[in-house]
Amino acid sequence: MARQNTVHAAAAVLVVVPTYNERENLATLAPRILAQGEQFHLLVVDDDSPDGTGPLADELAAADPRVRVLHRASKGGLGPAYIAGLTTGMKRGFDYLVTMDADHSHDPADLPRLLAATHDARADVALGSRWTAGGSTRGWPLRRRVLSRGGSAYVRLVLGVDLRDATAGFKCIRASALAALEIDTIGSSGYAFNIELNYRATLRGFRIVEVPIVFTERITGASKMSGRIVAEALLRVPALRTTSLRPLADVRPLADARPT
Repeated sequence: MARQNTVHAAAAVLVVVPTYNERENLATLAPRILAQGEQFHLLVVDDDSPDGTGPLADELAAADPRVRVLHRASKGGLGPAYIAGLTTGMKRGFDYLVTMDADHSHDPADLPRLLAATHDARADVALGSRWTAGGSTRGWPLRRRVLSRGGSAYVRLVLGVDLRDATAGFKCIRASALAALEIDTIGSSGYAFNIELNYRATLRGFRIVEVPIVFTERITGASKMSGRIVAEALLRVPALRTTSLRPLADVRPLADARPT
């Protein structure tokens, strides 16, 4: 891994992590992200967490110049938090932007692999995929695995997107591609944001690769998933069909990705 990080040392990568009551997780997640290489920076987007996540993020930022904090006035949803963080990253001139959960379900050790898929394999978007060959979940009950697989199948059926993990939220995006996605117009507020962003990337004709990951159930804290969030995703997906119809992206497994 050290060799891989050296190869990509010239690339500036901003990892955007939205938080709400994730103090305990952030304390251990932040150093693991920064340990992946000097090119990785962290932006914590905190929604005024009552558990003190925001002040902890400020402490981390004071101790390391690669950590930044964006404080939002209230809990406003995953989508708006990501939009705020990604917009900040583009304005600051980062080469690649990463979206990542705060609860350790996404392994920071996979960051160099996602970066390699975009930096070396010339993909526009690299998705950390649970359901492509080699991907899996750990600690999930059968009900949740069925829900996740079913959600991706639903997105593929309705939107015609050939992604095994169409709801994936762990992704690395080339900044030039992200700028073309007009993320400030994305209307999804919950986890449907991930679907809408992935769909927009395919509509723009961007090259997407799915990188297999192991998704681990959170150990501490409470899940933000709710019935309202699931309902939003179910209703939002058909509405996305009215988006501008453009050629779908060249979506292929990482093993087939080749530099151009």
